[in-house]
Amino acid sequence: MELRAYSPSDAGQVVAMNQASVDNLAPMDEAHLARLVALADTAQVVAEHDTVGGFAMAMAPGAGYDSEYYRWFEGRAEPFLYLDRVVIAESFRRQGLASLLYDAMEERATQFGRMCCEVNVEPPNHASLAFHAARGYHELARYRSSPTKEVVLLEKPLSESAAAPRVTR
Repeated sequence: MELRAYSPSDAGQVVAMNQASVDNLAPMDEAHLARLVALADTAQVVAEHDTVGGFAMAMAPGAGYDSEYYRWFEGRAEPFLYLDRVVIAESFRRQGLASLLYDAMEERATQFGRMCCEVNVEPPNHASLAFHAARGYHELARYRSSPTKEVVLLEKPLSESAAAPRVTR
């Protein structure tokens, strides 16, 4: 598997992966993906030949991204890099692709001092919560966006200057 920059030719596979995980991710078609990638600081895939096994993208402050979670971080935890989306194809799970993508995203985030993201707690995404805890992410707050959806807002300090968590509710 090779880690490389996202290419528009990956769009169909990325959208299909996203759709297969739509219970834990926001819906996305190819046009929406193109808009998001245009705003992204970085977008990466893990692929073998022409088969995409995983995708991640992150937004820097000032991106003009309209996500309510991104805006929460932008208003409270600058500097940061916001990990907007990570998705791994079902057939490639449990093979280290998520760790490979997170390593790359966190390396990029070091210049910002912290990586931020959100994970569903209602409905629960137990695997993602455990993964983030094992990587050193900690809870800043919880955010209820609807009667049936609540997320935990997480951060991982990536430099000494960001080591002290800033909790704002």
